[in-house]
Amino acid sequence: MLDLVFQHELREAGCDEAGRGCLAGAVFAAAVILPPDFHHPLLNDSKQLTERQRDLLRPIIEREAVAWAVEAVSPARIDEINILKASIEGMNLAAHRLSPAAEFLAIDGNRFQSHFGLPFQCIVKGDGKFADIAAASVLAKTHRDEYMLRLHEEFPCYNWAKNKGYPTRDHRLAIREHGLSPYHRLSFNHSQGQLELF
Repeated sequence: MLDLVFQHELREAGCDEAGRGCLAGAVFAAAVILPPDFHHPLLNDSKQLTERQRDLLRPIIEREAVAWAVEAVSPARIDEINILKASIEGMNLAAHRLSPAAEFLAIDGNRFQSHFGLPFQCIVKGDGKFADIAAASVLAKTHRDEYMLRLHEEFPCYNWAKNKGYPTRDHRLAIREHGLSPYHRLSFNHSQGQLELF
C-alpha cells in the first residue's frame, strides 16, 4: 500500500524518469500532482507492472490528476550534459509546466537539483513508496515506450519495439551490424569494441 505523498503541508508533485539506462532515444521525465482522495489498487513502481497494467493506469492518472506533465530530453542534450543532468533537467521542466504549480517535489532517486527554487526531497525507490512518484513513473515509462515505438517504424533493424532502446544483446548486435542511428546516445557508445564485452 503506497502512501499518497511524502509530506502534506505543501502541494506536492511526484517526479520520476524513464530511459536513463538506454543506448538510444530521449530520456523522459514526468511530474504528477494527485488529488488527496486518489487511490488505485494497481498503482506501483512502473517496473513492477506489466505493460498492460501501465497502459491501463496511464489514462486514469492523466484524467484524475490535479496536474501532470511529461518532458523528453533529446539524445543530443544527453550527450552534451550527461544522462544524470539530463534526467534532472527533464524532471525540472516537467514540474515547471504543472498548473496549478507544485510547491514541493518528491523525487525518485538520490540526486537532484532544483532549477526553479522549489523545495524537494530525494527518496530512494520512492516509486515503490509514494503514489505521486509511482504515477510519474507510469507516465514517464508509457510516454517513452510510445515514442520508441514511433522510432522503431523509422529504424526497425534495432528492434526498439521490443527492447525500447535498452542495451539488450539483440540491440548491441544490431549496432554492430548497422552502426549507430541518429537517435543513439553517442556518449553511451564510445567504440564498437565495447560490444565484445556483452
